[in-house]
Amino acid sequence: MSTKLIPDTLPKPQLRPRPNMQADVIVIGAGPTGLACAIEAQRSGFKVISIDKGCLVNSIFHYPANMIFFTTPELLEIGDIPFSSANPKPNRLEALEYYRKVAEHYKLDVRQYQRVETVTGADNDFHITTCDRLGGVYDYLCRKVIVATGYYDRANLLRIPGEDLPKVFHYYREPHPYFDNDVLIIGGKNSAAISALDLWRHGARVTLIHRGPKMHAHVKYWILPDIENRIKNGEITAYFNSMVREIAPEYVVLQTPGGELRLKNDFVFALTGYHPDYDFLRAMGIELSSDQCRPVCDPVTLESNVPGVYVAGVIVAGSRTNEIFIENGRFHGQQIAEDLKQKLGRKP
Repeated sequence: MSTKLIPDTLPKPQLRPRPNMQADVIVIGAGPTGLACAIEAQRSGFKVISIDKGCLVNSIFHYPANMIFFTTPELLEIGDIPFSSANPKPNRLEALEYYRKVAEHYKLDVRQYQRVETVTGADNDFHITTCDRLGGVYDYLCRKVIVATGYYDRANLLRIPGEDLPKVFHYYREPHPYFDNDVLIIGGKNSAAISALDLWRHGARVTLIHRGPKMHAHVKYWILPDIENRIKNGEITAYFNSMVREIAPEYVVLQTPGGELRLKNDFVFALTGYHPDYDFLRAMGIELSSDQCRPVCDPVTLESNVPGVYVAGVIVAGSRTNEIFIENGRFHGQQIAEDLKQKLGRKP
């Protein structure tokens, strides 16, 4: 028996070039605000690298599949790039395409799927360590850091028995898997109202429970009468001034003004809001206010109490996540860039 040799004339596999690991500015977070910060710093002549633990605009990607924004397209624009939409209010897919095109236009250096593990060093000499999905470790050097990590991936937990069951979700995507099932929605704001209506319209039996006396006043004005009428007509069952005490595989236990109830249940959506990663901010030495966990920062430059570390986007508001949206957070990049030019010097 002879052995067939592989000729050494076959093309050698091409290794990807090692990316540049040094920058003037590193932006942690590649959502709309993080991209806006990267654009403004890059426009000012600085070498910028953006890092995100997920994909580009990861939070928007994880929004409900058919979500429509509350605002108009021009209020979502960054980098002076027009946002064209066929609708008065753009949808999720249009937003994803828009931010992809903006990143392409500015040739932004975005390192996706890398989780920042540590930020060490000091002003003008920061060291950032990240880890990718395969366990690869990367070390970056930079002079300034901008933290724009958002809040959507940190759910407010109920901390009740059964919350860790596989039938419990803190995010809603689409209705089809829940057709002809008993679904409980926990919450009284926009996410809860929109999800409840979408599920009901696609054949789920929906119960909504909220600790307040009625749906929250911040529910979008075209959604509020819809959910209220569905409840009034008995098409969606609602329990107000009530709480979930326990989640079991086949039922949920509710505490209502009329006493304790046990309801048959297949799935639970605990849409009780989200919060910034406070532990990550504290690990960098950023001080948070005791009442609302707002990062201590200069209101004009947005530089935190840690010299050289800036905060941007919704994390500036701490627990008051309804104060900052894309519409106003997108301007934080301009504020930060002005300070960068003062401290690093305008690049040619």
